[in-house]
Amino acid sequence: MSQTTKLPAIKLTLTALFMAMNIAFSSFGIPVPGGHIYLCDAVICLSAILLGPFEAFIVGGIGSFLGDILFYPLPMFVSLFTHGLQAMTISFISHNTFKYHPRLASALGVAIGSVIMVTGYTLGKAFIYSTPAYAIMGIPYEALQATVGAFLGMILCWKLGVYKYYISTINSNAVYRQNLELEDTSWKTK
Repeated sequence: MSQTTKLPAIKLTLTALFMAMNIAFSSFGIPVPGGHIYLCDAVICLSAILLGPFEAFIVGGIGSFLGDILFYPLPMFVSLFTHGLQAMTISFISHNTFKYHPRLASALGVAIGSVIMVTGYTLGKAFIYSTPAYAIMGIPYEALQATVGAFLGMILCWKLGVYKYYISTINSNAVYRQNLELEDTSWKTK
């Protein structure tokens, strides 16, 4: 099987690590007047900027789904679809727009992802609780959570150097694989 058809071990490991972090950060919230802010959005935004759309969906959608099963099961399907779509959108925009300006691309991605998150949870709460009034009351908290998560994800990625570390790790892994392939074919030329 070629390297392009299977998921590299480093990306699989990072996907699992980010998914575990998402589940862990879903377990506690920062109390604010009238609700809680959960930091799982920061993990979703950071992982979506770094990973591809499929891996981002696993971290955002399935990670949030599992976190909700463990800690707050009622909105678990809302979390699956909303955070999954949010993560895939952030990843797609981050990797496919503004090729020479990745910070701008990821900023656009997390902005659109935040809108998806607020909209998805508002509609989901209106459906789950059967009261649009309750869902509308939650919009400020959802918007605050999305904004905090977007800013923290961007700061971790760009200001604290996670993106540079990720790229250097991926590049060193690619060079290592390339050297293994060269060593593997060197016996044919002798």
